[in-house]
Amino acid sequence: MKKIILLLLLIACISCQKKEIVDILVVNANVYTVNDTFENAEAFAVKDGKFVEIGNSNNLKLKFKADTIINAQGKTIVPGFIDAHCHFLGLGLNQLNVDLTGTTSFDEVVNRVTDFQNKRQQAFIYGRGWDQNDWDIKEFPNNALLNSLFPNTPVVLERVDGHAILANQAALDLGNVTANSKIDGGEVVLKSGKPTGVLIDKAESLVMQHWPKPTKKELVAALLEAQNICLNYGLTTVDDAGLNQNEIEIIDSLQQAGILNIRVYAMVSATKQNLDYYLNKGIIKTNNLNVRSFKFYADGALGSRGAMLRKPYTDKPGHLGLLVNSIDNLKETAKRIANSAYQMNTHAIGDSANHAVLNTYKKVLQGKPNRRWRVEHAQIVSPEDFKLFQDIVPSIQPTHATSDMYWAEDRVGPKRIKGGYAYKDLLNAYGKVALGTDFPVEEVSPFYTFYAAVARQDLKGYPEKGFQTENALSRKETLKGMTIWAAYSNFEEDEKGSIETGKFADFIILDKDIMTVDVSEIPNIKVVQTFIGGISY
Repeated sequence: MKKIILLLLLIACISCQKKEIVDILVVNANVYTVNDTFENAEAFAVKDGKFVEIGNSNNLKLKFKADTIINAQGKTIVPGFIDAHCHFLGLGLNQLNVDLTGTTSFDEVVNRVTDFQNKRQQAFIYGRGWDQNDWDIKEFPNNALLNSLFPNTPVVLERVDGHAILANQAALDLGNVTANSKIDGGEVVLKSGKPTGVLIDKAESLVMQHWPKPTKKELVAALLEAQNICLNYGLTTVDDAGLNQNEIEIIDSLQQAGILNIRVYAMVSATKQNLDYYLNKGIIKTNNLNVRSFKFYADGALGSRGAMLRKPYTDKPGHLGLLVNSIDNLKETAKRIANSAYQMNTHAIGDSANHAVLNTYKKVLQGKPNRRWRVEHAQIVSPEDFKLFQDIVPSIQPTHATSDMYWAEDRVGPKRIKGGYAYKDLLNAYGKVALGTDFPVEEVSPFYTFYAAVARQDLKGYPEKGFQTENALSRKETLKGMTIWAAYSNFEEDEKGSIETGKFADFIILDKDIMTVDVSEIPNIKVVQTFIGGISY
C-alpha cells in the first residue's frame, strides 16, 4: 500500500511540475533539421524568435506550454530557404517596369512595350527579360522598330542576364552614342557600320548614366513588392548581389521599422566610392542585415557572348568575350578587400575569367584562412582549375544549367562544355556549394532550383536522361546548399540554416515532402507557411 501511495505521489508531483512557457510549439511534423548529422525530428519549441528545443512531440508537449500550438499533421518542415545569389531589389523594380521574360519573338517584346506604354504613359520606358536564344531568329535585335514607334521617348530593354541592353535612338542620344563610341569592358554593337542599339556590359553605362534613378518612394515600393514574392516561396534570407550605399540604408531603415522582415545579406557593388566608404566603416551586422561583402564583375555572360574564354567562341571564331574590369583592377580591388574583414564575391562565367579570379584570390589570400571568398556562377571552368576551388566557395545557380543547356555547347563546343555547370565537381573541390537563382535572371522559385540541381532537366522533363547528370546533386546536398551551406557562405551558419537550439526560428512548412516526393513533383511544391524569427508571414 505504501508503494502505491508513493507511486501516486510521484506521478502527481511530475504532473504538477511547472511547464516552461514558450511562444510556439510545433508538433506532429516531418522535420528535416539539416544539422550536422541531418537528423529528422517531429517537434520543436520556439521562444523569443529562436529554437529552444527539438525532439519528439510527446516529450515536448510534456515539457512546454505555448500560446500557439501548431499541429503540422505530418507535413514537412525545413529551414527557411536562403537564396545565395539574387537581385532582390532588382526583382522589385522589375514589377514597376515592362516584364519581357518568356517572350518568344522580338515582335512579342515590342507588343508588351506598347501595351505597357499605352497604360502608363511614362517619359522613360524600361523593360527587362528578353533572350534572343528563345526566339526563332537567335540573333540580337536592332532598334529600328522601336525608333519608329517611340521616336521621342527613350526606351531601354535589358536582356534577361543584365549584360546587354537594346536602346532606341532617343535613348542612345542621351549619351551621344555613335559608331565611334568606345568603352573598356563593353561593346557598342554595329551593323553596316551603324549602331544597332545593342550595348553590351559596360557600354550600357553610356546610356544608363543619364537614365533617371528610381526615387526613394519607388525603391521602398520595390523592396516591399520583392519581399511579398519571396516570402510566398519560403525565402527567409536573400543575398542581394550588388547594392549601393543608399539602397542598403533604405533596406536597413525598413528593417528597423519592422516593415521589411526578410533577412538580407548585402553584397556591396565594388565601385571605388563604395569601397572607400565600407572599408573605412567596417562590417555592419544586425539580426536582419549583414553587410560584409563586395560584388565584383570579372566578365560578362555566356548568352550575350560577353563571358571571357581562354580560346575563341565555337560559334563566333576569333571572339573571346570581354573582361568587364581589367586584370589590374581585379588585382588592386582584391588586394584592398583582402586587407580588410570583408569578403569578395566575383562574377566569373568564362573559363578565362574563372582562371584569373581564382589565381588572384590565391595570391592575395595567402596566410589568410577562412575568408570564404566566393566565385559567383563559375559556369565554365578549365579542368585544371577545379582544384583551385578547394579554398574558394562556389556560389552557383542550378537553373542556369537548365536554361542554357539548349545553346551552351554551341558557344563553347563539346570539350569545354564538360567543365560547364559542373556542380558536383565544384562540390567535390570545396566540400560545400551555396545555391541561388540569380533572380530575376531566372525564376524566383527555390523549388525550380532544387529540381534543376537534382534532375538536371527543364520543366518539361527535357532532356529525358538529364543534362550532364554526372554533375547532378543529391537531394541532401541540394537542401544543404539552399540552407546551411548558403548560411556558411554568408558567415551565418551559427545563427541560421538549420533547425537547432539557439538559432533563429526561420522555417517553412511544405505541402509535400521535398526529400521523397517523385522528382517530377518538386517544381509544384507549395509553401504552406513561412516563419522568420518565429513569426508567420
